[in-house]
Amino acid sequence: MALGPRLELRQAQSLVMTPQLRQAIKLLQSSNLEVAAFVEEELERNPLLERDERPDLPDPEAGRGLDPLPPAAAEAPPDAHAAALSEALPAEAAAPLDIAEWDNVYEPDAVPARGRGAPETDDDLGGVEAMPAGPRPLHEHLAEQARLAFADPKDRLIATALIALLDPAGRLDADLGALAAALGCEPARIEAVRQRMQRFDPVGLFCRNLRECLAVQLAERNRLDPAMETLLDHLDLLARREHAALMRLCGVDAEDLAGMIAELRRLDPKPGTRFDFAPAPAVVPDLLLRRAPDGAWVVELNPGTMPRLLVKRGFHARAVVAARTREEKAFLADRLASATWLVRSLEQRAATILKVAAEIVRRQDGFLRHGVEHLRPLTLRDVAEAVGLHESTVSRVAANKRIATPRGIFELKYFFTNAIPGTAGGAAHSAEAVRQRIRALIACEKPHEVLSDDAIVERLRQEGVDIARRTVAKYREALGIPSSLQRRKEKAVPA
Repeated sequence: MALGPRLELRQAQSLVMTPQLRQAIKLLQSSNLEVAAFVEEELERNPLLERDERPDLPDPEAGRGLDPLPPAAAEAPPDAHAAALSEALPAEAAAPLDIAEWDNVYEPDAVPARGRGAPETDDDLGGVEAMPAGPRPLHEHLAEQARLAFADPKDRLIATALIALLDPAGRLDADLGALAAALGCEPARIEAVRQRMQRFDPVGLFCRNLRECLAVQLAERNRLDPAMETLLDHLDLLARREHAALMRLCGVDAEDLAGMIAELRRLDPKPGTRFDFAPAPAVVPDLLLRRAPDGAWVVELNPGTMPRLLVKRGFHARAVVAARTREEKAFLADRLASATWLVRSLEQRAATILKVAAEIVRRQDGFLRHGVEHLRPLTLRDVAEAVGLHESTVSRVAANKRIATPRGIFELKYFFTNAIPGTAGGAAHSAEAVRQRIRALIACEKPHEVLSDDAIVERLRQEGVDIARRTVAKYREALGIPSSLQRRKEKAVPA
């Protein structure tokens, strides 16, 4: 066999993931707020992109794209000719748009003329004085009490050190002996200051554990009797709902034990969490669902979360004429291509999201009209086959997206649930609907008729759900519901 250099011609297919394609896929799986942040960065980098801040005018094509889709859903694409984004979409497949300066626009549905969420006030600062003050920090609240409670400078210093050692729940896990050595004082003096500070507002701070925290609050209410102290010594039995053992140890009957448990439930196990809390972020939906006058569902992108963009082609044309060097012309061409790509990518993203969301709404019409009991089994493959996309594309659309419905705000992933077969070949049931049915059955059980997992299986099979006992146990544990034995013990002594 001869060895030597030679030429061969081979033909092969491959998919090249260009940076533009990677970015388009990333935009698809991002939420509207994340996309808006990316757009803001592009507006700073690209002089040919500009936010459209013109006041909204009455649109002669109002309602465009909102025609109801039989039988239950509708979609409102911002561009009827935008192709759905998929994995095989080449980055440079689409030719540049041949339109005027202000025509190459990505524009969600119209919003009120005053802007997106702008308050109707004559003075921009008119509502500042009406804004509520934020929560007061815990350390500041305690420091003020310490200044009033301790006259001795050494005690104030100890109090300041103890305040600095508090954890967010208000517990004190530090070694007081080490603190005494660091401050050069007796441990007994630190302990005296700590016990006095336990009565600060809120009561129960500076405690070492849950038992001490609850005991301080009960003592403040003059409810720390010997029976209650015994109950605090056996909180593990209370957690396991061993009420019979607790009645024997505390020397009380069922009625007294119920009152003691009710008293404990009125206490705050973590008094420090009342302060220094971070407000929960507002949930902003990416999609809005409303009902049309004819009863059909209309789904659209939330216009308040997406900016409107303009490609300044007129400015580009004038800048090209004024450019003197090849580098300047290359820069302008690159910026124009980037701006055009961003506008087109946003259009494709919007069209894909609306297509998938409309199919989800169509499939889950029963849930939207009647509740979780009518949630249907749904998989990514079902939606992908219906809309003609790849499963991975549908998965990216469902990621990080929320939709506002008449029943609340849900993640798109919520509507994808496994199927549980029906009895005698009947229709399959959604796993989420079955979980909620288990919750409802347990919530309605009587104290003397606590349902075991086997009894729940029989009830569900009578309703046409073919489910195994281990599946019922798994769903019950996922819902945080104790076993029938624990529920029976708890209901024997209602508190």
